[in-house]
Amino acid sequence: MSQSSDAPFSLRPPKVEQIPSLNHLILKSKAVWGYDRQFIDLCRKELALSPYLLNRNSVMVADLDGVAIAVVEVSIEDTLANLEKLFVDPSALRSGAGRALLEWAKAASLALGASKLVIESDPGAENFYRKTGAIRVGAVPSGSIAGRVLPKLELALN
Repeated sequence: MSQSSDAPFSLRPPKVEQIPSLNHLILKSKAVWGYDRQFIDLCRKELALSPYLLNRNSVMVADLDGVAIAVVEVSIEDTLANLEKLFVDPSALRSGAGRALLEWAKAASLALGASKLVIESDPGAENFYRKTGAIRVGAVPSGSIAGRVLPKLELALN
């Protein structure tokens, strides 16, 4: 993990009882791009964490004084890792938590045998991923909004 020792937060696995507060954080983070309540409600199911996902995938939170300020979820299929979620509470934007969780996701994916991290990004977050070395390789349909297209990026892990 590439988190500096002077970072104000720490990384740790989430607890099942945190799922409601993490889902709230995810939706607050999604809304930062200016989406209205109807849009956020349409995304709610697709973006939600569940006990099943905590057990099936690799999930980590950035914690500040006992409160999760960001969350990441990665799934692995053969040699491909999928960045399922990376959300930062709006109050913690630019804190380094998102970058630290992305670095954790890359390391965890590599350790599980993946050679590439696939990212289906919110259009507003695309520049964040591109600054970390991800390359846009196409577009994919949104799982929540009919007719909406999301940038698809890839990040080499070697």
